[in-house]
Amino acid sequence: MESWVVETQQIQGGDPVTKRIPWISRPARRRLLREGRKSDSPETFERFQIVAMLSGGRSVNEVARLLDVAIAHVSRTQSRFLRGGTTALYDQRRNNGDRKVTPEFLESLTATLISSPPDFGWMRPTWTRELLCIVMQERGFARIAVCTMGRALHQIGARLGSPKPFVLCPWSSERKERVLKQIRRLEANASEEEPVLYVDEVDVHLNPKIGHDWMLPGLQRGVRTPGQNKKFYLAGALDVRTGRLHATGHDSKSSRLFVRLLFHLVSRYRRARRIHLILDNYVIHSSQVTARALASLRGRVVLHFLPPYCPDHNRIERVWLDFHANVTRNHRCRTLDELLDHARRFLLAYRWRRARTPETKYLRLAA
Repeated sequence: MESWVVETQQIQGGDPVTKRIPWISRPARRRLLREGRKSDSPETFERFQIVAMLSGGRSVNEVARLLDVAIAHVSRTQSRFLRGGTTALYDQRRNNGDRKVTPEFLESLTATLISSPPDFGWMRPTWTRELLCIVMQERGFARIAVCTMGRALHQIGARLGSPKPFVLCPWSSERKERVLKQIRRLEANASEEEPVLYVDEVDVHLNPKIGHDWMLPGLQRGVRTPGQNKKFYLAGALDVRTGRLHATGHDSKSSRLFVRLLFHLVSRYRRARRIHLILDNYVIHSSQVTARALASLRGRVVLHFLPPYCPDHNRIERVWLDFHANVTRNHRCRTLDELLDHARRFLLAYRWRRARTPETKYLRLAA
């Protein structure tokens, strides 16, 4: 061990003319690599690898090619070793003192993000990295740079996203939970004789919904809009047992749209003794026109209403998210008929994610 240390110290400074690392023995190079592995840092071990290969007679360009790194990185590592030996190959921040981003810091940062700036006396309603740095310092932690806060947010898996608006249900928690339990029990007992379906409506606009998409740096994708918007409305019913989606359409979001769906379901489930529909409290679901249609069906269709303002408990809402992602978002259709043709093909091929394979998630234009 002492002979290796002497050997590496002797080459400190290197060749005064070429500034290259002189050749060292093979056992010394092996000990060099062994020391680099003990650092538990991939970047540090890479620097030890560079020195070992250079001291074995390889050129800077050859080492850069073999390790797939920049030539400048190899040259800087060589200079560091020539100036300071193996000590210079370690992370230079080792002696900076205790780390500021500790597990306690990350735990407190997670709890802070659950709240909003007004909870800490700030007027701004949204978080920024700068404001998080200030709040964390006020909570007793050391002040950190904005870039360090960005890395800390990455460590806890935080992301910059859009909040989801919601309205509180006016019912008591006991009443709400009682109704949801009844609906879950109804869904669990679904059968061929008494199918259970989730029902909801969706708007289809000729003006495309704008959403995220992958783009090259410096290039913003354009989405052409027709100018004058046109609308169409779909009513859908999702079978919880088979995963099949039934849908009808109309040019107005009226009771006719819902009644058309009712008769469509009755024609599809001819063998069913009773069809259970779980739906929200939209006005067309309880209008006089709907009531007369249900009476004419003589009890074959039974409506089960969700608690008010509880869209997350309607399983077909997930269908409409997939629908917008595959059909209406950033679409390039010039006419409403073309857009509705895409919508029709998607709805006919759709299977609820419980009953479909990944290959059926996307549709090709030539399908």
